[in-house]
Amino acid sequence: MPRRLHQNLTVQVLFAIALAVVLGLVAPGPARAMRPLGDVFINLIKMVIAPVIFLTIVLGIANMSDLKKVGRVGGKALLYFEIVSTISLAIGLIVVNVTKPGAGLDVSALAKGDVSRYTAQGAEMSFVEFATHIVPSSAVDAFAKGDVLQVVFFAILFGVALASLGAKGRALVELLEQLSQVIFRIVGLVMRVAPIGAFGAMAYTVGAFGVRSLLPMGRLMLDVYLTMALFIFIVLNLILRWYGFSLWEYLKFIREELVIVLGTSSSEAVLPRMLAKMERYGCSRTVVGLVIPAGYSFNLDGTSIYLSMAALFVAQAFGIHLSLAQQLSVLGVLMLTSKGAAGVTGSGFIVLASTLSAMRVVPVEGVAILLGVDRFMSEARAITNLIGNGAATLVVARSEGAFDEAARVRAVAELHEERRAGRDELATDSV
Repeated sequence: MPRRLHQNLTVQVLFAIALAVVLGLVAPGPARAMRPLGDVFINLIKMVIAPVIFLTIVLGIANMSDLKKVGRVGGKALLYFEIVSTISLAIGLIVVNVTKPGAGLDVSALAKGDVSRYTAQGAEMSFVEFATHIVPSSAVDAFAKGDVLQVVFFAILFGVALASLGAKGRALVELLEQLSQVIFRIVGLVMRVAPIGAFGAMAYTVGAFGVRSLLPMGRLMLDVYLTMALFIFIVLNLILRWYGFSLWEYLKFIREELVIVLGTSSSEAVLPRMLAKMERYGCSRTVVGLVIPAGYSFNLDGTSIYLSMAALFVAQAFGIHLSLAQQLSVLGVLMLTSKGAAGVTGSGFIVLASTLSAMRVVPVEGVAILLGVDRFMSEARAITNLIGNGAATLVVARSEGAFDEAARVRAVAELHEERRAGRDELATDSV
């Protein structure tokens, strides 16, 4: 029986977002009170992220006969992440130099917020500390805190050890397969309340910051959104074409996830769904299990674009001219610091603060002028990060010969059938 239009998750989330924007504009007070709805939904997702990642990685590795392939996939993924992240940082620097959104801005007229906690964490942040933090002192603690990288590290060790047992470990593999089905059934139940979560998050954003807070910083927002669009439709499009994929087909396939991210401003909200979606699209479980979780820490294309543009925007706003050498140093520092705050609340400000601290040219306190509009740009960052991680998975899968073209054809055909059924239902209901 085809799903009715009002039962479509994409339609539900879009309606919830529109309703939230109206409420935020008409009644800011009640809209701000909706924040717990968004927070609870994000917490529900975070609740299942660690077990989903663990089971996906362990089962992917345990079902492989060639463990050398696991290391090869991981190496290719990290190489891709570094190359593409560097390209995104460079694009951000180029655009902000051309458009100069911060030039002539009256800094004194902008609303500022307290960024002391961000600057303090930024000053303390170290890439070496980040690298040593990947190895958990307790596997239980890694799961309890939901630390993605630590869970990934433990899952890889567990999967390799389980695979090395051969036939002796099959009973445990089958048990984990059954447990995986239960966890993904929980994910399905949680996603039923995605429209409520999107409504709460968007209502709070509009109610708390309002449209007026966007006007002074509108130029930066416009530049950031345009730059991310250029990155997606030019850079990622060319990469995917080179590997035989259609960007537009891929975007249509993950359209529900994109809409959920738009409403919640968090790419974590769809991490479990992306794992299942990319496997359904044709990528092998091992590639999906390694690339997607690692990408959430190492392949933050949208965040990289925003950070490079924000750093130079602050310099322009304070009338500080940065030479080419200084801008290249910004690029170098961001290549390190952008990896160091992955998964940390307020990570954008922490990374930006640490970068400005390292430069010692632009005042660290300058990040305060971004507080009012950061939330409105977080959607673009999250969506770009999500698209970039999926693209990385496709590239690595294709390069490893771990992509099932027949599965992609089936998935696309099913997508067309669902859309056709939805149109037929709409036409029937309108008669």
